Amino acid sequence: MSETKGFVIPAGAGKHHASPTPGRFFDLKLLGSETADSIMMFEETLPPGTASLYHLHHDSDEVAWVLAGEITFRIGETITTGGPGTCAFMPRNVAHAWKNTGGETSRVLFLYTPAAAGGYIEAMADRCAGPMTVAERDEFCARFRWEVLGPNPL
Repeated sequence: MSETKGFVIPAGAGKHHASPTPGRFFDLKLLGSETADSIMMFEETLPPGTASLYHLHHDSDEVAWVLAGEITFRIGETITTGGPGTCAFMPRNVAHAWKNTGGETSRVLFLYTPAAAGGYIEAMADRCAGPMTVAERDEFCARFRWEVLGPNPL
């Protein structure tokens, strides 16, 4: 078994992925393949109104830390809105969703541990085509053990 080495991702480095949604993009900082599948982390820039899928992860916990703007989270049945400094924990197998409910662009740092669910974001960044079809999204979700539960309730 090989030992995982520590490393530093300098400011502005990492893998940049522009979403098909104008103004939305991902800066991938820690990839599962680089951390022995321990952690996957990225910063996401979200224009007002941007919303996640209503979903859960079967194999990973998720953390979101709001860096700028206002994000509303639904975790289980609890709905909470917060600005910069707000930190949300979304445990595996618990339904959750989030939405930029503010009037300005938000930035959120997302982390998956273990890194398994983050593979969805990594694979999406590697895919160079336009928007996903529903069938393609469902295949990605199944591969990385996400379960889409319906439309975003926020």
